[in-house]
Amino acid sequence: MSSDIRLIVGLGNPGPEYEHTRHNAGAWFLNELAARYNTPLKPESKFFGLTGRITVGTQDIRLLYPTTFMNKSGQAVAAFANFYRIPVENILVAFDELDLPPGIAKYKVGGSSSQNGIRDIVAKMGNNKDFLRLRIGIGHPGHKSRVTGHVLGKPPANEKHAIDDAIDEAVRCTEILIKNDLKQAQNRLHSFKADVQG
Repeated sequence: MSSDIRLIVGLGNPGPEYEHTRHNAGAWFLNELAARYNTPLKPESKFFGLTGRITVGTQDIRLLYPTTFMNKSGQAVAAFANFYRIPVENILVAFDELDLPPGIAKYKVGGSSSQNGIRDIVAKMGNNKDFLRLRIGIGHPGHKSRVTGHVLGKPPANEKHAIDDAIDEAVRCTEILIKNDLKQAQNRLHSFKADVQG
C-alpha cells in the first residue's frame, strides 16, 4: 500500500464532558498532529466537524474531527471524502482500541472492528473497509458490561501519560508513513511501548 494519505480523521465525541475520556483518543492524536504543524481545526458545518490542512513533506493532507458523536462518524467522513473525491484507500482514521493496552498504538489496513465510529464509517463508505486505521490502545476493563463506562471514563494519570506517549510516537510515525511508506512506519510504531507507571 502506498503512503498516499490525503485525509486523516481523529474520532471522538464532541463537548467538554467527553474531551478527556478514553473514547476521544483519536481526537487527541489529531489535535497533537495539528499542533505539530501549528494548524487550528475550524468548524465546517457541511462536513459535520472541525477541519484543517497541513503539508507533510510534499503531501497535502486534510484533517477532520467529526463532531457528530462517535456512532455517526461516517456522516462526516463520507461528506468530506465525497466532496474532495478522496478514495477510501487514501484515508487514515485514528481511534481508541480496547484490544491494545495503554502505551501501544498500531496501524492496520481494513478488516472488521467493534468500534462504533469505525463501523459507521465502513457503512457510510459503501461497506468499503479498505482505509488505514491507527489503533490507539486504551486497554480493556475485563468484562463487556464495563466497556461503556471504561471508554467514556477518564484514564488515571499513569494511563493517560502512556497513551500520550504512544500518540506522540504515532504522530512521528505518521510523518514517516506519509513521506516514505507504511512498512517503515509500522516497523517503528509497532516496536514502541510506553511505560505505564503505577
